[in-house]
Amino acid sequence: MDLRHELMEGRADVPRVGTVVRARRVHPPYIVLNGYDDEIEPATAYLRDLALQDSSPLTVRSYGYGLLRWFRLLWLLGVGWERATEAETAVLAGWLRTAPNPQRQRKSAGGPVPGSVNLRTGKPVLRAGYAPRTINHALSVVSGFYEFHAHQGNGPVTNPVPVSPQRRRALAHRSPLEARPVLGRARLRQKVADRPPRSIPDRLWDELFERMGCERDRALLEFYVSSGARAEELLGVGIGDLDWAGQRVYVISKGSRERQPVPASPQAFVRLARYLDEVGTPPADEPLWRARRGADRPLSYWAMRRIMQRANEVLGTNWTLHDLRHTAASRMANGGKLTLPEVQAILRHTNIQTTSRYLAVRVEELFDKLTEHYNTPRVERSYPTDYNADDIAAVFGA
Repeated sequence: MDLRHELMEGRADVPRVGTVVRARRVHPPYIVLNGYDDEIEPATAYLRDLALQDSSPLTVRSYGYGLLRWFRLLWLLGVGWERATEAETAVLAGWLRTAPNPQRQRKSAGGPVPGSVNLRTGKPVLRAGYAPRTINHALSVVSGFYEFHAHQGNGPVTNPVPVSPQRRRALAHRSPLEARPVLGRARLRQKVADRPPRSIPDRLWDELFERMGCERDRALLEFYVSSGARAEELLGVGIGDLDWAGQRVYVISKGSRERQPVPASPQAFVRLARYLDEVGTPPADEPLWRARRGADRPLSYWAMRRIMQRANEVLGTNWTLHDLRHTAASRMANGGKLTLPEVQAILRHTNIQTTSRYLAVRVEELFDKLTEHYNTPRVERSYPTDYNADDIAAVFGA
């Protein structure tokens, strides 16, 4: 069996050579290097174009890693990027479908089985390989790379990534208020399950909140579940971003990268006041949330993620930081006090259909109601005592 089939069957791996590094420039903010630390100029040209289109630095970085994965495969197969065809794209898709994802490797024994379902939360555990969305994103990166170079007059005449013209035409002119049309996927694209967002039921939320070991963590959870702010948005808040009187906090929105206000509960501000009484007020140019151990420094996303992981280990759950945003959205959308457009404004969703997904009801959140339903005794038939038993049997049956 040749190397291509070995890769597609998961019996060979792609060498991890090259890297993505921060560039000493704005356009692009990240560049891709080969195994000799030389800059890959075709990748830089595409990433520069992305940056000039006002893509965020994190988007450019993500696309850089997608291009690095593609070039690693081409280097192994001995194919120049200008001569790549759909055959190489098929090898990429097949390899990603069978290869283990390095980020899913678990160092500790006794962890949950990849792909299993956590019985407490109902959430699936990430599988060992690459997710279908990741494979589709990898194909989109490669397709965009070749679309750019075709526009510049470089590269192959035909894009090596298959496309669905019918799907592109339909989605290009779709109104956000219209239902999404059901169209066939392009070749090599993976089927992605449309799972509703997972919010934390009240009884499990109380358990999670009790596992927070300090006032800082309790204040953060209160802000997350009442404001619906994203994890990194809230961690970047400074003392000047707090509107105590208006019960609002200003965050840099992920999508627009604009400074926008989001409301928070009075309990969140009370917890925050207690936290600031403990640690003092940070400088105006520093983030509000600080690390508790080591040198004074901002609390990072990865440190907050580790806080959630430690609580999960004790509770036997698998909640994530983004589940806190889902919980806030679900409570707002189903609480009966806010309209869907109001929830959309608070969550800063561009499309109201994204907000409407939080109206979905899941079985695991109906535990108490189902228990009451199952324990309700059956209604016994009764008849007035004046009626003769034989007459009742003749009319209604025995």
